[in-house]
Amino acid sequence: MSLQRAKPTRRERAKEDKSRRIVAAARALFAAHGVSGVTTQQIADRADVAVGTLFRYAASKAELLIKVQNEKFAAAIKEGLAAADVAPRTVPATEVVLAVLTPVVDCVREQPENGRTYLHELVFGDPNEVNRRDGLILTEQLEGGISQALERFGRIEHGEATVLARVITAIVHISATATIHLDQSAADLLADIRTQIDTVIAPRGSRDPVPATQREALS
Repeated sequence: MSLQRAKPTRRERAKEDKSRRIVAAARALFAAHGVSGVTTQQIADRADVAVGTLFRYAASKAELLIKVQNEKFAAAIKEGLAAADVAPRTVPATEVVLAVLTPVVDCVREQPENGRTYLHELVFGDPNEVNRRDGLILTEQLEGGISQALERFGRIEHGEATVLARVITAIVHISATATIHLDQSAADLLADIRTQIDTVIAPRGSRDPVPATQREALS
């Protein structure tokens, strides 16, 4: 006997439509003006809902930002992990880790204020709030991908690779949120992150310069 999914009610469809409009409005306004340049009233007006209605879907502007950024973060992680999956086994571990991280850094630097606020909220906000919880799950996926890259390409034991992945993720968070780095481009930030990662894993592998042909294999 096959089970058919119940057709959404009119009320459920209306609720989903409002949710989509609110998220779309927040996404557009955050991208154009940055999170600090947008008010919940502006988001509500653009979504054509009352502010009180907006707060039934998200308790704060920060939660809306996290929801919007989670979508971008998830896509960036997927892209980075795909790059690691097709990397030749001869590519050094640092390069593979950078291949995983490059889309992530590009994501959080696309709009630096939004990316910085997003990472800060994930670390210091309520981990039980649903959108933050989803973001933290994404961070765990990123750590898992880095750990696998270290095991596969750096021949690092699983337990140590897991710890190193957490260290590398912390490097990215600090580098992307520190005020001193706000004016850095994504490329400059990645170069700095590369140096830090290389230093962290150097005792376990070669620090010889990576041939251009091997870097091109990941591009």
